[in-house]
Amino acid sequence: MKVILREKVPNLGNIGDVLNVADGYGRNYLLPRKLALLANDRNVKQLEHQQRMMGKRLAAAKADAALVADRMTGQRITVKKHAGEEGKLFGSVTPREIVDLLGDRGFAVDRRDLNIKEAIKSVGTFEVECSLHVDVISKFFVIVEALEVETAPEPEVAAEPDEAIEYIEGYDVL
Repeated sequence: MKVILREKVPNLGNIGDVLNVADGYGRNYLLPRKLALLANDRNVKQLEHQQRMMGKRLAAAKADAALVADRMTGQRITVKKHAGEEGKLFGSVTPREIVDLLGDRGFAVDRRDLNIKEAIKSVGTFEVECSLHVDVISKFFVIVEALEVETAPEPEVAAEPDEAIEYIEGYDVL
């Protein structure tokens, strides 16, 4: 029996494959579960038409991704985080933060599309890859800077102990 797979079937094939299967397997398992269609002339022509249309959509999506990749390549995104004296961050720069910063610049990407080689846990410049399409990859830079922490000025302390005592003695203590 010749069938066209509608879904990926483990150990058999992928979507759109035209296969010869045993009559009982096709009739009792694949067709009732709508995993496959009978491969008659009408269904084969419909499959070919769908593949042509899918090819056009994929080509258009690839062209759009290439345009976005050209704009994104070489971008420099600055992230300011709290860091210790040696430049180690308290935490890390997450893909979600990078996606939010890219979104502020007009790039709509998913965090799963980012390929960060190792976790960003220190101050510096890091190269990040973004898979916009299966065949289109863009590279940009994430610059991590230490956040300046303002310290409160220390309160003035009286130089001589007598001045401090006079200051305290000036108040009525109950």
